[in-house]
Amino acid sequence: MPVISAESLQKFTETLMLKGGANEEEARIVSKSLVDANLLGHDSHGVMRLPFYMGRVKEGILKAGETLKILNETPAAINGDGGWGFGQTVMHDLMNRLIEKAGNLGVSVGTLKHASHIGRLGEYAEMAAAKGMASIICANTHGSAPRVAPVGGKRPRLGTNPICIGMPGGEKGPFVLDFGTSATAEGKVRIKKIAGEQVPPGLILDPDGNPTTDPNMLYGDPPGTILPMGGDQAYKGFGLSFMVEMLCGALSGGQCAFPDPPPPKGNCVFVVVIDPTHLGGQNHLLNEITNLEKYVRSVPLKEGVTEVFLPGDPEKKTAATRNETGISLDKGNWEALTKLAEELDVPVPEVQD
Repeated sequence: MPVISAESLQKFTETLMLKGGANEEEARIVSKSLVDANLLGHDSHGVMRLPFYMGRVKEGILKAGETLKILNETPAAINGDGGWGFGQTVMHDLMNRLIEKAGNLGVSVGTLKHASHIGRLGEYAEMAAAKGMASIICANTHGSAPRVAPVGGKRPRLGTNPICIGMPGGEKGPFVLDFGTSATAEGKVRIKKIAGEQVPPGLILDPDGNPTTDPNMLYGDPPGTILPMGGDQAYKGFGLSFMVEMLCGALSGGQCAFPDPPPPKGNCVFVVVIDPTHLGGQNHLLNEITNLEKYVRSVPLKEGVTEVFLPGDPEKKTAATRNETGISLDKGNWEALTKLAEELDVPVPEVQD
């Protein structure tokens, strides 16, 4: 399994993007976003996405050079259009604007449509937390590429529809809860498909609604489905996904799920940013968070358990390890990157085996 440092991987992906048609700002923001996802252990949102992104640029579906267009704006709200530009680039612009508005008024809300894949939602919650602000962020698939069926159904109707809540403070940094409303992210199934591996049990169903570990079943004709989160109470996960679908697709002026959907194209997004200085106060918030964290972490542990995990803990732990040892990529996804490099005439950096 190839292992590469984060610095080398980011330089490599940035060069691939520049040679593939992205401008310098897009290459810088997107490459950092992808590599940071790998560092934090979210490989489904990491560099494995790059061949797909650049293929879409080549096809003219992802519009390199597009910037955020403001369709409607008030002192507290923004309705934006990404023009099918790089999702991370337009989202960074939107978040910076919303953070400024929240600082002025205490709260801001934003929506975005026509954004290509925006990547890891936690990235944007971290932007707000760095300014001492809380945030709620969710996204749908802009009506395309459904993967999740309602409980009892055997055809997909919704995307994996992630939701994220971020809070500043914490002994080791902000608390960021970022998860799909499905049992697993679609990208994690795709990683297994590219790598030629099986997915763990309990995550996907075949086209007849039966459990399977074969990732190819998700992409067949007819397709399989990803289970909603929630196990025996999966209707709660699907219900949350259904509400995210409306918050993102309907409020943004974009699209909710519809019959005969197109292939994956991007996201509609819904964002709320909250500045605590206009509510209970920044100092009060941070004090309460500090006390809450200490109280929860002090819980008596069951035999054999050494620690409990709070939102963001697994990512921080993985990042500490991967910053030291490097980022490991499976053979299939690394070969996809090196193939892209060959097509774009970009030198491939050395890796450890």
